Amino acid sequence: MAKIRLKLGQNEVEIESRDFYIDNDTAAQVIADLTTRLEESRVVVQEPADEIRQTYQDNVNYLKMLKDAEVHEPEFSEPVPVSSNELPSKIEILENDSFFARPRTVSETVEQLREYGWRASPLDVAKVLAKMAFHRELGKNLQENKTFYFKQLIA
Repeated sequence: MAKIRLKLGQNEVEIESRDFYIDNDTAAQVIADLTTRLEESRVVVQEPADEIRQTYQDNVNYLKMLKDAEVHEPEFSEPVPVSSNELPSKIEILENDSFFARPRTVSETVEQLREYGWRASPLDVAKVLAKMAFHRELGKNLQENKTFYFKQLIA
């Protein structure tokens, strides 16, 4: 994914290629247009970055005082590695949050764990999901050569 970042004084604009399509021929024109707009707008950042970081850190410190509070902001921290022994309880949390309400693949499960702030091996996740399917905790289905896991409805 490509990024264009322009900074003029305290003003800064960042555009990612997923926002819209930029090819090599139009990149120079886009940068020129953004620079012109940035100079015209004169948007000023009201809070310095250090003040924002301190506010964030104060909030995280307060949340850490709470019992059983887990804080994960992907923008500020890396996911915490999860051992294969802890993985079933983490997947159970996903299950309780209705993640498996529709069929999910192993890679979707790994990505969702990452969103929750946990890093797990796809192989370990596959083993836990297969074991849960074997014990009928989750349903298992094969579609288009992909294995999907889902929450079985109890009849």
